[in-house]
Amino acid sequence: MRTELSSIGKEAAIERLFEGSGFSNSRTILLNEKGEMCAAHKIMLEGMDFDLTYTPLKHLGYKAVLNVIGEVYAQMRQPSALSVNLGISSRFCYEDIESFWEGVLTAAKEHGIKQLALDLNPSINGLCISLSAIGAQKKTVISALPKAKNMDIICLTGRVGAAYMGLHILEREKVAFNADGKQPDLGKYKNVLASYLNPEVKPNVVSRFVEAKTWPANGIFITRGLGDAALRLAQQTGLGVKIYLEKIPISTQTFETAEELGLDPVTAAMNGGEDYQFLFTLPIEQHEIIRKDFQDYDIVGHLAQPEVGAVIVTPEGAEIPIHAQGYTATNENSTK
Repeated sequence: MRTELSSIGKEAAIERLFEGSGFSNSRTILLNEKGEMCAAHKIMLEGMDFDLTYTPLKHLGYKAVLNVIGEVYAQMRQPSALSVNLGISSRFCYEDIESFWEGVLTAAKEHGIKQLALDLNPSINGLCISLSAIGAQKKTVISALPKAKNMDIICLTGRVGAAYMGLHILEREKVAFNADGKQPDLGKYKNVLASYLNPEVKPNVVSRFVEAKTWPANGIFITRGLGDAALRLAQQTGLGVKIYLEKIPISTQTFETAEELGLDPVTAAMNGGEDYQFLFTLPIEQHEIIRKDFQDYDIVGHLAQPEVGAVIVTPEGAEIPIHAQGYTATNENSTK
């Protein structure tokens, strides 16, 4: 069944999407939370940030929410309000938007969103997703967060590089996705595909620190690779960053897929994106607490003196500068 949005009307379509969801369409977000607040904004464009050839709309809706609330968690706040604005071309019907919205609702409920807003607008360029999220935290928690300093440890919440491998597999099999009546068998790539199409962010990522009274100085949400996160951390703290190569957590399937595709798994971890993990810095005095109570986190490096820059340290002790897209102007875009 295909229901054209024009046959329903924008307002009726939005009203129908909210029916039975437990949310009302809070187009004006009322901020009743007490404490320190923050906001995050993201935009996702079809053809640039996602490809609907192989991305289910429900998965996309879920992933889009994580994409923006991850930035809230990185600032040690709990997400409380979410606004979604969709630009929709005529090729999308109501059922398409309903499927996308189902993913949004699932993520919103999992992460304790209290207020949810939606607006629909016409687009001539496929699907455009604009999201804004607001989070809050008790002032006592924010005031307890320390200032970053030399030798603070750097923790990573999970494995990296798998999403990049999953994207490469999907791009390789794209022709098969486009063929009528034929779908590729991708069962052997289950984990790397899930990392790209259906990533997870644990709702307790902040509350876990609060309950342990362990206070990160800085947090980075990893959406463009570990290299980008390291450079952002250096900019944010004004300090150097050392990431130890042998400490980077990379899954066995990521290694196997990289070998099959002729790619370097370390390059995937450093320069690949959308891992949806977090990089946190904590005082070195909390090293044993992290070892004991956060055993699923990996200590991958530490902050250093500013002159060090952002480097990856090899097992032999060599320090290689970290590079990432967006940090060096190309000849075409550089300012003369």
